[in-house]
Amino acid sequence: MYQKKLEDDIRCPLEYGLEVFGGKWKSRVLCVLNEKGTLRYSGIRKEMFNITDAVLSTTLKELLESGLIARKQYDEIPPRVEYSLSEKGKSVIPILQSICQWAGMFQKDMGEWVMSQCQKCDYRKVGAIGA
Repeated sequence: MYQKKLEDDIRCPLEYGLEVFGGKWKSRVLCVLNEKGTLRYSGIRKEMFNITDAVLSTTLKELLESGLIARKQYDEIPPRVEYSLSEKGKSVIPILQSICQWAGMFQKDMGEWVMSQCQKCDYRKVGAIGA
């Protein structure tokens, strides 16, 4: 089993926050669950673009470990597992939306490639600075 050579050296709350919900995929999964509510793995996979099953599985495990999402397993055949935002996960959504709005001020138009979940952030209403 893999063991890190060095322990995490997080000395700032911002570093902790970026570790917990930062990165390309974690924020996307959080936004999908915020918009869609409770989803099975296949539902999350369908909403994501260009993510492999291995990366999605790892991302879900990390979000579970950090307490941002909840996982509910049903004793059925075939087995059914559903994912949703935890209270901690719901509390990070306004932060992600603020980051999205800030980025919308500086990022050039993305055209049709914007995820549907981004529409809730109203990133285009902020207006570009210097435009």
